[in-house]
Amino acid sequence: MKVINVRRRGAAGVLKIERGAVPALGSEDALIEMRAIGVNYIDVYMRSGIVKVDLPFTPGIEGAGIVTKIGSGVNQVSVGDLVGYNGSIGSYAEQAVVKSSKLIPLPSGITTEVAATCLSQGMTAHYLSHSTFPLSRGHSVLIHAGAGGVGLILIQMAKRLGAYVFATVSSVDKAELATLAGADHCIIYTEDNFRSVIHKETGGEGVDVVYDSVGKDTFDDSRRSLKRRGFLVLFGNSSGLVSPIPPIILREGSVFLTRPALEDYTATRGELLQRAGEVFKAVILGHVKLDVFGRYPLEKASDAHRDLESRKTSGKLLLIP
Repeated sequence: MKVINVRRRGAAGVLKIERGAVPALGSEDALIEMRAIGVNYIDVYMRSGIVKVDLPFTPGIEGAGIVTKIGSGVNQVSVGDLVGYNGSIGSYAEQAVVKSSKLIPLPSGITTEVAATCLSQGMTAHYLSHSTFPLSRGHSVLIHAGAGGVGLILIQMAKRLGAYVFATVSSVDKAELATLAGADHCIIYTEDNFRSVIHKETGGEGVDVVYDSVGKDTFDDSRRSLKRRGFLVLFGNSSGLVSPIPPIILREGSVFLTRPALEDYTATRGELLQRAGEVFKAVILGHVKLDVFGRYPLEKASDAHRDLESRKTSGKLLLIP
């Protein structure tokens, strides 16, 4: 089969297409013929070495396809099922072996491409808005990277929960996308300081919560954009890792800081199926509309990474084997 391997850490060019053997199955595993593969920033972190993974490895933690073989102990799925998954490394390939406990059967109305588009980023937006800081009517929020894959879905979920949404974007075109998703006030960070805008628009009070996937470049101003006892939810680091901070800085406003991860909000199979099911339901009902920026052949994975890192993309990037 064709597979992307990383044999040394570095820029996007280290992603190489190779011929490899079909992985062996364990008793709790299923073999998936991949139909669509989600590209996520965690893939960039692993490739570059921000997140450490033993070399060599096949990147990718999200995808969808058809079950073609199952291990002797598998009872959650059957051969022929259409499934999606998140959180199992090795999806940049024509076939992938995945623990059956991570597989999510696709309901009617959810294609493999839709699943690969919405599982990782949809469940992330869901746990951020429903669990980490549960939003309700009257809350004010700041969402960074509002035209990104998580950002566009998170805006839509936040609006349905009744929040007032500020969103940062890099351009007028991206502001239009975020506005169409429901953002009340878009801030083009290349033109305006988002902290200054937040303070002006809230009368100096700040917002209840900042959802920050950018990290290094935004952390300090994100913290200072919060209300007293506000929440800074740092769930990504696309601009780099935030430097270590002394806890005393959180005393300014008695604010809260958390660094959540999706795996802790899908820790049991029941929670995984419930959260994925709510995302699928939102998509089927039209409450969440998905945006796919680009579809790339598997062998063009390096191009997908370059586009993602350029910050010129919006919505989701997919690899199609």
